[in-house]
Amino acid sequence: MPHATTRDDVRIYFEEAGQGSPIIFLHEFAADYTNWEPQMRYFSRGHRCITYSARGYTPSDVPDGEVYTYKHFYTDALAVLDHLKIERAHLVGLSMGAYSSLQIGLNAPQRALSMTLAGVGSGSEIENLDNWRKQCRANAEQFGTLGSAEVAKVTREAPSRIPFLVKDPRGHADFYAALARHDAKGSANTMRGFQGGRPSIYTMPDAIRGVVTPALIICGDEDDPCVGASLFLKKHLPAAGLAMFPKSGHVLNLEEPALFNESVERFVTLVEAGRWPVRDPRSLAAH
Repeated sequence: MPHATTRDDVRIYFEEAGQGSPIIFLHEFAADYTNWEPQMRYFSRGHRCITYSARGYTPSDVPDGEVYTYKHFYTDALAVLDHLKIERAHLVGLSMGAYSSLQIGLNAPQRALSMTLAGVGSGSEIENLDNWRKQCRANAEQFGTLGSAEVAKVTREAPSRIPFLVKDPRGHADFYAALARHDAKGSANTMRGFQGGRPSIYTMPDAIRGVVTPALIICGDEDDPCVGASLFLKKHLPAAGLAMFPKSGHVLNLEEPALFNESVERFVTLVEAGRWPVRDPRSLAAH
């Protein structure tokens, strides 16, 4: 099985397909490398596509210890690119993966051809940050005591997940059956370290204004925790566009695969043609 090795010796499982300019897909908390299959099949027709499972998600390693911070997660994506000798790639991330993509834009912008930030920013509201972190710790305990199968039953009924159920009951059932098989220790550690420990994006407007990497923000209009954060990023990222999917929730790449693929393809095409400009700094200063 193909693996990349991180700088702290964690093995990250990946798959790749296709040829052309590279695209790497970064999954959300409730997903793994398999959930990008509709995008792997579509984009590999014209691109070199890579999908991987984050640390804590089999068949990648599930390490012990305090090694699940947001810094570990975004540098793991870079480790996969390093292993494949890819200098720069288009980053396509959903939720947790979108946060990691943004961190690459902030900390290693030379590695990113572009950033697609889908379903980004849940748990970032400053006024609710303490409650969010407390809930993440409680969720981590549930993975440890109840197991992934029981926690999946609760997760699948979250408000931002219901549009997926309404549109595609079969896909929704498959998604949460896969979540039920996740390694409980890895999920607990990720919930505690990454989800409950990452800085709020609202605390870094100055740093975000310095990221000139082309960015596409995609948000479902029924994904309430992410709407405000998506608008915030649109205001502050100098080269960002915003796509709002109507009557859509959180799992955008599976809930609306055709619309998602079309939006990302158009974005990547414009970036590669040099037609996704940076906004006038004066418009950003107004915010």
